[in-house]
Amino acid sequence: MKDFVEELQWRGMIHDVMPETQEHLMQQMRAGYVGFDPTADSLHIGNLVPIMLLAHFQRCGHKPVALVGGATGMIGDPSGKSSERNLLDEKTLRHNQECVKNQLAQFLDFTSGKENQALMVNNYDWMKEFSFLDFIRDVGKHITVNYMMAKDSVKTRLSGESAEGMSFTEFTYQLVQGYDFLHLYKNLDCSLQMGGSDQWGNITTGTELIRRIAGGKGYALTCPLITKSDGSKFGKSEGGNVWLDAKRTSPYKFYQYWLNTGDEDAEKYIKIFTFLDKKTIDKLVLEHKKAPHLRLLQKRLAQEVTITAHGIEAYEKAVSTSMILFGKSTSEELKKLDNQTFLDIFEGVPQAVISKEKIQNGLDVIAALAQETGFLKSNGEARRALKENSISVNKQKVKEGFLISENELINHKYVLLQRGKKNYFIIVAE
Repeated sequence: MKDFVEELQWRGMIHDVMPETQEHLMQQMRAGYVGFDPTADSLHIGNLVPIMLLAHFQRCGHKPVALVGGATGMIGDPSGKSSERNLLDEKTLRHNQECVKNQLAQFLDFTSGKENQALMVNNYDWMKEFSFLDFIRDVGKHITVNYMMAKDSVKTRLSGESAEGMSFTEFTYQLVQGYDFLHLYKNLDCSLQMGGSDQWGNITTGTELIRRIAGGKGYALTCPLITKSDGSKFGKSEGGNVWLDAKRTSPYKFYQYWLNTGDEDAEKYIKIFTFLDKKTIDKLVLEHKKAPHLRLLQKRLAQEVTITAHGIEAYEKAVSTSMILFGKSTSEELKKLDNQTFLDIFEGVPQAVISKEKIQNGLDVIAALAQETGFLKSNGEARRALKENSISVNKQKVKEGFLISENELINHKYVLLQRGKKNYFIIVAE
């Protein structure tokens, strides 16, 4: 057995931990769980901390249980929320559960047959037959309203600016989550629940139910909520969430998110989001501080996380794609890009729509640079730029007289014009 608590401590991944948890985990293999919200068909990098908790838990010899909150997803957790969320039907929740499991399988072993193989459960399976009367009789009577009111998640909502306050549905959330812990304790001998620091109140309600109803002992461990050094929210980019699903966030964009991390954050993130050991990380940090301009920490962080989430091929493609912006790529590499990756790389680059027919007939490069697109101000400026050898079409230098044809179309639709190293323009053929 590896010491799980010690592993998390040096990685900066512990916020609160219940007394005696470390000793409990060192005695034998234990089962521990984390809950995931199934309200989307993809997890995002804001979920990576609890995923890494489970992954380290398994690597330390324990059995990780990923709980998908099908029932709680129908209620809505008030923790950290300012308003009640939309509720989902069972068919959508089941679809989302399957998608979430596929993503977790990149980090957890669900299939080896080992004793500590990961398990996925859905609390809807044991909550759907539970009548309201049974629940308030068998569970509700064990927890006082005073106890529930004292929780931060409840106090924050009740003392907030919103005139709506908090619905009874959301108020009961901690009882439902608490019952999950009790159910897993009784049926899977699961003695540990983990989550973000905002979950401490919900988790300890579970340990209280285990004590009062089952006469047993449950343990709790939470990790800090990750923020950026500038105070902004971790896991968000300009376009919103950075998703684990490659269709929602391309591996290129995913890789770029980590690559663009600041020095201070990279030093923190490489401990939290990779499986590299302490010796390797300490050495990397030292090397990075000697030559920060080489961005060794960011490159290794982006490499490790992208390979874990998307695989080695996606990582290698993301690296070669990144080189396209720095002028070290060929026309052939550009033409290999799929539609989404092409648009991700050149996001924000000005565009002009030209009829496909003009390109099929052969579009003169001067017309393409000036009157058809407005990329350059005049035919005269276009000629001068061509004489200076500063114009490229799809990364290939061209001269006056060059005709843009169908052969130049990337994905049958785009042509990339470039002047010098950094001035780009996209022709969209429609």
